[in-house]
Amino acid sequence: METSPIPVVTVQTAPFEDQRPGTNGLRRKTAVFEGKKNYLQNYIQSLLSSIDLRDRQGCTMVVGSDGRYFSRAAIEVIVQMAAANGIGRLVIGLNGLLSTPAVSCIIRKIKAISGIILTASHNPGGPGGDFGIKFNVANGGPSTDTVIERISQVSRTLEEYAICPDLRIDLSRLGRQEFDLENKFKPFRVEIVDSVEVYLQLLRNIFDFSAIKSLLTGPDQLKIHIDAMNGVMGPYVRRILCDELGAPANSAVNCVPLEDFGGRPPEPTLTYATSVVDAMKGGEFGFGAAFDADGDRYMILGENGFFVNPSDSVAIIAANLSTIPYFRQHGARGFARSMATSTALDRVAKAMKLALYETPTGWRYFGNLMDSGRCSLCGEESFGTGSDHIREKDGLWSVLAWLSIMAARKQGVEQIVREHWARFGRNYFCRFDYEGLDPRAAFYLMRDLETVISDKAFSSQKFAVGDHVYSVERAENFEYIDPVDGTVARNQGLRIIFTDSSRLVFRMSGSGGGTGATIRIYAESFERDPERHSRETQVVLGPLIAIALKISNIHERTGRRGPNVIT
Repeated sequence: METSPIPVVTVQTAPFEDQRPGTNGLRRKTAVFEGKKNYLQNYIQSLLSSIDLRDRQGCTMVVGSDGRYFSRAAIEVIVQMAAANGIGRLVIGLNGLLSTPAVSCIIRKIKAISGIILTASHNPGGPGGDFGIKFNVANGGPSTDTVIERISQVSRTLEEYAICPDLRIDLSRLGRQEFDLENKFKPFRVEIVDSVEVYLQLLRNIFDFSAIKSLLTGPDQLKIHIDAMNGVMGPYVRRILCDELGAPANSAVNCVPLEDFGGRPPEPTLTYATSVVDAMKGGEFGFGAAFDADGDRYMILGENGFFVNPSDSVAIIAANLSTIPYFRQHGARGFARSMATSTALDRVAKAMKLALYETPTGWRYFGNLMDSGRCSLCGEESFGTGSDHIREKDGLWSVLAWLSIMAARKQGVEQIVREHWARFGRNYFCRFDYEGLDPRAAFYLMRDLETVISDKAFSSQKFAVGDHVYSVERAENFEYIDPVDGTVARNQGLRIIFTDSSRLVFRMSGSGGGTGATIRIYAESFERDPERHSRETQVVLGPLIAIALKISNIHERTGRRGPNVIT
């Protein structure tokens, strides 16, 4: 018996005023997406309508998630709405799972027009946690400012959305599923693909897998401990590090994706990745790593829990690119970092006679540089590093880069880091996060602080803290002019640079789950003398932090006694 075509339904709705995406898409409490009528549908329609109608008809999109609660229900809605809006084909990871790097990889591989990633990164999951929707464009990277503006405009005027409510797919079955729709000449196609395979093939073409396998299985076997934090990275770690590269199965923990990530934030930091931190402190393992929920961020630890600061990590990878076959073949064109990231990478770029680009926070700014051939490697202090193999930060790529360096140099993590400091100097760096602040209080604090540092008298000010005297060289609200297309991004963070190269940066973050504002304070101090490379970071940066607290009055103005998190 022939089945009748699936009807396309138009549903009347009203716009929401709070659907402008931030740096990492739209993040809200899960209850908002799940419980507020049409909130999810409105935003998906805004994403789809941001694609020009001519480009949308019959095009291919990629869909994946980090496995958090509400992802499966949201994917069903996305499929129903994509079909109704003329999308020709959706490529979706098995069981709805795809890491953010894998989505970027697949978009580029199959030349898809865009991708939707359901993730709130390192934010908690579960019914009481956070949910997020990222929209990646045709180069595989996050939405550009132009696309963000288009989505925002549509969301503010939306009056209806199109959906096929009777369309059902099976996310657990690999292969192609086709559906005939009313008033559509071609069937709508859904392809469920292996979550790991395409991404694994890409990594095989970048790294020397045999060298890494020898490191993990040879007579002097490096024992590793990898924590997938019950996010999407479990299947990738098992398949690539264990099955492909030979690490013992018990090297990887928390590899089953869970909707609530086991009840903890999937954040690869010393605060939250306690499983790998405790294991590494025991001295049994020579290399440890943890990943966030969607697999784009990572943390590296050496034997006895030696912590690698993310700003140092990207600089060390940059200084050792020749250990990776991809870069031996293609060379390095230039490096980039976010403004808040330490200047350790700058020193490597200078030594290698390569360009260094300083951008606002947000991976989308790196995409233009890479697409134009200006940049091969980039990083952010928030545990993200990546290269031009895709257009997203990539946690597992970063781990394989570290293992490649260790295999080539036959050294442990700490020795590699300390030799890097001896050669380039050490950039002491830390970040204070004040989370869940009243948005108005945070806004006025930043506005008043800008007034203070913009005063002409401030540029010649000296601060004496103990036996330290810091002289201001310049202070400004960071502004970025894209060297590719000339677009200008203003108000990207307040920074104070001192004559000894020390820095203070203040940023108000916009990627939370809608539970208040976050102000981040970054402090950095450079030390050339190897005899002074083993000091406690907080001791070295204490005077700078004291200056930051004094000029911002953040404790007095927010009622806080200290930050929520120190990195």
